[in-house]
Order: sequence, then C-alpha cells, then structure tokens
Amino acid sequence: MTKRDSGGHSHGGLNRRSLLQSTATLVAAPFVAKATAAWAQEKLAGSGEVVVYSYGGSFTEGARRFVFDPFTKATGIKVVDVVADVAEPQVAAMFRAGKVDWDIAILVGANYPAMHEAGMFLAIDYSLWDEESLVGAPAHTRLHDAVVSYAVAGVLAYDQRAFPESGPKNWVDFWDVKKFPGPRGLFAPLAKHNLQFALVAAGVAHKDVWPFTDEKLDLAFRKLDEIKPHITRWWSAGGESTQLLINRELAITSSFDGRMISAMRQGAPVKFLWEGAMLAPQYATILKGGPNSANAQKLIAFLNRAQIAAGWTQGTGYPGPNTNQLKYLPADLVPQVNVNPENASKAIIEDTAWLAAKRPDGKTNVNYIQERWLKWRAR
Repeated sequence: MTKRDSGGHSHGGLNRRSLLQSTATLVAAPFVAKATAAWAQEKLAGSGEVVVYSYGGSFTEGARRFVFDPFTKATGIKVVDVVADVAEPQVAAMFRAGKVDWDIAILVGANYPAMHEAGMFLAIDYSLWDEESLVGAPAHTRLHDAVVSYAVAGVLAYDQRAFPESGPKNWVDFWDVKKFPGPRGLFAPLAKHNLQFALVAAGVAHKDVWPFTDEKLDLAFRKLDEIKPHITRWWSAGGESTQLLINRELAITSSFDGRMISAMRQGAPVKFLWEGAMLAPQYATILKGGPNSANAQKLIAFLNRAQIAAGWTQGTGYPGPNTNQLKYLPADLVPQVNVNPENASKAIIEDTAWLAAKRPDGKTNVNYIQERWLKWRAR
C-alpha cells in the first residue's frame, strides 16, 4: 500500500492524530465473508486507484488491514493514503487552486457546513449501497454530499480503584466532590465538550442542551466556576486522560470513548459512562474535481457495508454509523461502542450546524465559545 505524506497540522488545539492513531487494533486479523467479497466483485469492480486522506499511525494501519486491503482484493482498485493531522486546510487550498489531488477526505463535523456551502464535495451515490447499509445507517448520517465515517465521544471516565463499591453515574456526580472525592481532570483545548458537561450537571435535559444560547452559556460557565478549583489536571493529548487514571493521578475525568475502550481491553482498571456523553460526527466526503471520483464512490459504499463497518471499528477503534455491524463485532465489544443504540440513546449529538453558524459580529459560534473558554481558563 502506497502512502503519500502531507504536512502535519493541529486543529482547535487538538492534534487529531494523537487522539486517534494510538487506539489499539482490537483484533488480530481481518476476515471478510465470501458474500461481501462476491458483492464487491460484482457491484464495485474497477481499476486504477483512489486517494484517501487518513491520520497515520495505527489508525491508518487498521483502516488498511480491515478496509483498504480487502477493498483492493475484491475490486482491483488500489487505495493510496495521504497522511496529515487534519484535512480541512489542504482541501480548501486545493479547491481554491483548482487542482484537487485527493479523492476522499474526513472532516470535523463543525467544519463541514461552510465547506458544503462552498461546493467542495460531490453528491454521494447511494445507488451503490446495498440495502443493509441503507437500513443500518440512520438517515441523519447520510447527507447529500457527506457520510458519517465515524463518531468520537467525550465521556465521563473514572478509576475503579478510587470507587471500589459504587462509582459515579453521571455528570452531576462529577461535580459532587463530597460524595465522589478525588483529583479531577477536564479536556483543556476545546470549549464545547466542557460546556455540554456543565449544562448536564446543571440539570438541563439532554434534548435541551443544544443549541447553546447565551443564557445557557452563562449557566454553563457558572457551573464550571464551581468545579474549577477541583480540576487538578487540564489534559490535552488524546491518551493523556486514560494514562492519568491508570497512574492514579486522577480519580475521575472526561475522556474519549476509543481511548477508554482500548485501555479497558488491555486490562486497565478504568471504566467510562455513556450517560451525558458528547457524540461528535466526523464526515467522509468525496472531493469535487478529484482524480478518481468513481472509485471514491465505490470505496464509500464498501466501507458502509455492515461487515466492513465492523472491520473499520475493530481496526480504528471508532465506529461508523451502520448499526448492522453489531452482529459482526466481538461480543464483549458490543456493549462499549457508540454505535450500540443503547449507548447512543444516552449520548448527546453535538449541533454542528449551530457551531458553524455565524453570530451578528461575523464570528462563528465555535470561535465565539472558544474565545470565551480561553478567557475563562486564564482567570
């Protein structure tokens, strides 16, 4: 498999490669059923290549083994991956220059609306998808010109050794330093996670958390004022929170679901909760003007078939949206992943449209809350 390197970048204070790449591959080797291989050979066969953006490290290695290599074997289409921390700057630059070298890019959900409005993406050809893919992937994950490739969740996590009898159950418990004593951590770089958690802790119903009105933002920051003296570590790197729990430097913290699943499957004495989790979709897009658009459509269709989606989950640690993949996942993994409807029902999906929307002063909401967050942190 060929890899083309592209310069590294950071986004919103978070190096996404550091968040994703060290999530351990969950099973040893991919297995693609004959039925899936036969379907791909019949429906998606082709030639040439498709150029796909990825994060590098074990994330890309897992994607190659569980998705890209099986796709090539079944269809004859070679997958070439380009590696960078974030795709958006390169995609925008290629679009402005009128020279697009990639075919598929993965975008942060909040960045999608503006790029969609600018006309950077091709419509997804859902006629290539099989019925199981269409039924299994909820309608809100299948946009006109983008597909949810996976979702990352911000979750409440804790050291089981710190609470051997009964651990915290929700974000209200995170704020209850008397009932659940011990050093606490929160994610430093981005405002949106912490604002949601604070609103849930303040008693706002899940359905009413988004959008963040100015009144709700004031409430969230007042609630954060209460917990700020008890935050001993403001963590920033993807694996830092889990390591701090394992080292007993934190008793309770926010974290990311993929990191926690990886740690738990390696025997770490940690646990995480889906109640009040923040679920952030990441979108796969086919770039307008890309060199291999027809092959890109075929790879997107292949990726979202149930068994291949399960391979993506096992290889990268982060699930795509097709719930039919659950029957192909290891039994002990099913209760942990965010594609499990029971877990998803407890989580809150971030409002990417609100984050991308502009305020009267021209700033986007995400930039506004970020500026306010940084000022609050500096106090």
